[in-house]
Amino acid sequence: MVTQIEPPTGRFEGPNGSWRHQFAVRVYYEDTDLSGVVYHANYLRWFERARSDMLRLLGIDQRAAQEAGEGVYAVAGLTIRYAAPARLDDAVLIQSHALDLGAASVTLRQKAFRGDLLLAEADVRVGFISPEGRPRRQPAAWREAFANLLAPEGTA
Repeated sequence: MVTQIEPPTGRFEGPNGSWRHQFAVRVYYEDTDLSGVVYHANYLRWFERARSDMLRLLGIDQRAAQEAGEGVYAVAGLTIRYAAPARLDDAVLIQSHALDLGAASVTLRQKAFRGDLLLAEADVRVGFISPEGRPRRQPAAWREAFANLLAPEGTA
């Protein structure tokens, strides 16, 4: 008999109006380069996992929207800054919150920390697009879910 275990999941923390999504990852050997430092592109993978987990916890079912022909999110823009290296076996916390919400897009700030040390941060703009690849208004329930994650002025 095989016991089914659930994959890791994140959680939301903070007072209403300044919620932050928290998602933990561990640095494995495959994440590092020859020098033992996390390869720069792996931060993007971790940020993507955290965003996907955040959407799932918000009740946003991307798969159902895609299968119903409504549309999907696609990365429209990204800036990233690396501040300090992560290394093998580090516990890294990815923190995400919404910066800006538009009719068809949302901009998120995502940060990677080891303890209190900032490792990297990225601003990611994702747009909701139709199956034909054209921008489309996000479902109202999705916009409402993101509105609860908007960072209060001056706290981003």
